[in-house]
Amino acid sequence: MKRLWLLFSAVVILSFSVLGWIGTRIYQEAPPIADKVVTTAGVTVVDSGEIQAGQNVWQSLGGMQVGSIWGHGSYVAPDWTADWLHREAVFILRRWSNDEFHSDYDSLSVEQQAQLSGRLTTLLRANTYDQASGTITIDPLRAEAFAANRAHFSDIFSNGHKDYAIPAGAVTDESRLNALSAFFFWSSWAASTNRPDSEVSYTNNWPYEPLVANRATGDAVVWTGVSIIMLLAGISAMAWWYAARRAESEESSPPTSDPLELWKATPSQQATVKYFGVVSALILLQMLLGVIVAHYGVEGDGFYGFPLSQWLPYSVARTWHVQIGLFWIATAWLAAGLFIGPLVSEQEPKGQRLGVNVLFAALLVIVVGSLAGEWLSVHNYLSDAVSFYWGHQGYEYVDLGRIWQIGLLIGLLLWLFLMVRVLLPALRQQGEQKQLVALLAVASTAIALFYGAGLTWGRHTNLSIVEYWRWWVVHLWVEGFFEVFATTVIAFVFMRLNLIRPGIAAAAALLSATIFLAGGIIGTCHHLYFSGTPPVALAWGSVFSALEVVPLVLVGFDATEDLRRSRTSPWVLRYKWPIYFFIAVAFWNMIGAGLFGFMINPPIALYYMQGLNTTPLHGHAALFGVYGMLGIGLMLLCLRVLVPGVEWKDGLLRFSFWALNGGLMAMCLLSLLPVGLMQTWASVEHGYWYARSAEFMQTALMQNLRWMRVPGDTLFFLGAVALVIFVAGLKTGHSFRNSA
Repeated sequence: MKRLWLLFSAVVILSFSVLGWIGTRIYQEAPPIADKVVTTAGVTVVDSGEIQAGQNVWQSLGGMQVGSIWGHGSYVAPDWTADWLHREAVFILRRWSNDEFHSDYDSLSVEQQAQLSGRLTTLLRANTYDQASGTITIDPLRAEAFAANRAHFSDIFSNGHKDYAIPAGAVTDESRLNALSAFFFWSSWAASTNRPDSEVSYTNNWPYEPLVANRATGDAVVWTGVSIIMLLAGISAMAWWYAARRAESEESSPPTSDPLELWKATPSQQATVKYFGVVSALILLQMLLGVIVAHYGVEGDGFYGFPLSQWLPYSVARTWHVQIGLFWIATAWLAAGLFIGPLVSEQEPKGQRLGVNVLFAALLVIVVGSLAGEWLSVHNYLSDAVSFYWGHQGYEYVDLGRIWQIGLLIGLLLWLFLMVRVLLPALRQQGEQKQLVALLAVASTAIALFYGAGLTWGRHTNLSIVEYWRWWVVHLWVEGFFEVFATTVIAFVFMRLNLIRPGIAAAAALLSATIFLAGGIIGTCHHLYFSGTPPVALAWGSVFSALEVVPLVLVGFDATEDLRRSRTSPWVLRYKWPIYFFIAVAFWNMIGAGLFGFMINPPIALYYMQGLNTTPLHGHAALFGVYGMLGIGLMLLCLRVLVPGVEWKDGLLRFSFWALNGGLMAMCLLSLLPVGLMQTWASVEHGYWYARSAEFMQTALMQNLRWMRVPGDTLFFLGAVALVIFVAGLKTGHSFRNSA
């Protein structure tokens, strides 16, 4: 075990050293935020502070929940960066074409088009930013294009746009509309302007826009090849290693009866039951919001004719859908930790129940308060400054206002305190179990502390820097250390049931955590290829994100072992459905995180696919398929141990399990995947802007494919309803074979 701990420590230290170094490069080379934008004639186009003010306007109206910037955000409205860039390019080309050839650009000969396109490329890609004055100088014609774009986007946000699911009155104040246009311009400027002493833009030539020579870079092609080679090498090495270790996986013979059959739930364990009740309610609410969000894609201003957008606009519905998903998954995991704690130490500290209840109340305040603040922000009841603190930050997955963020961090620190105090007696004991408890303590500490990365930016922080830290929260917190925590909890449960020896459980959990973090920490950078980051992020991110897939290839073996354990003795069948959900986690790890994740992660793939429906394909399959199923499995496991001696009626659970998994698969294969692939074709053929445009997304074929979500979504929702009814029945006694 000492070697494994040394390996784990080395991986964590070295990986964070690299990630930190990449972060310093991002700080140094992020696209500059200009103080002013002026023409060569001295006319001010963007005044001092307008770009930062526009960023705050964008945040308060929903930010990444209304279209996207640099490909990060929602999928109904356009990517504002790509849309602005294309409209600016078309405006200038049409003006030149009419002035010089007295004809529309599309009617010109190939040679004439090439002449104007080449001139446009030179005009837009030239870096005219002056660091001393903080000023960008542009051609007067670009100023005219700016005015035309400003009028277009002002119309969208003031009068609404049905195809984009943007209601009328989203932004009406003239100064806010001007500032919003300034921010969109800046994101487009960074995407088309070469870095100093380089032929590549700040966003590594993203988005694909042939009119201004925004094409995939050599780095994107080369590092894609390297990442695939690393993936194959990693899979080969892992297969050899796993085959060599198979003979060592000796396990205990299962006992004749359930070791937890006589367990009497402690006061703090009983107090966690209310957490699972809230989890069930939030699951149902999230599914309802998911149905509404999906429907807005085909009827942007209502819900089957009802003008729902007046009260619940798309940006609010999607914000709540994403945030509530994170809330219930995290709550299930945190509650599972609190429940498992007394099982680990076999004793409960004084006052633990009070701490669990205080934490529950705090989490309720944060959930309700943050959701209300986001609604108030999007409906313009809060100023842009107040919205950042109490309303909507605009950044996907960390949408909640800064005050609620701080409150959540305090809640996580309280949870860590409760976890440590209940684990301390077990940490003081000697034996093989101590290693597993130590890993659980490490994972719990990381969960509490890493959320603090979400407090590293302010209202006016450069978007490239915000993206760097945001993915620390989304990737490292959710996908990294929460996974280590869950792996450890599951290993402990199997050990506590005497289905696996403590030493093997500890070694397997520690090794799994090491392998995952070896690719996962640096692999965070695969989210940052085109976010105004230098090419070094693309190089490291592509290679190590490929290595993230390696352990997922073999999780099927672990799932098979879990299935075998569930059949080793009649009493183990009591834990059948929690174990089945753990098996589903392994399946969706392979499909959602592995297959669908690697489909978009290589740089050359993501260059064309970022922000298309291939992203929610991966997101739904990985977030719900892995973390959601795991949260449900942990919840059911705790509820099973709560009353161990009474059998469950499992009809509803059986239906829920297959409906949730079948519905999720149908949603992915019948709608998200074909829509995403069609968009990818459009992106490659015509440019990224077109793949996200209403012209393409509102065609009959694309609308029909979006409607194909209905069968999967319906089955998925019914599975969630069955789960909630079952959990409620555990409280009333209706879910037990014999009333307890």
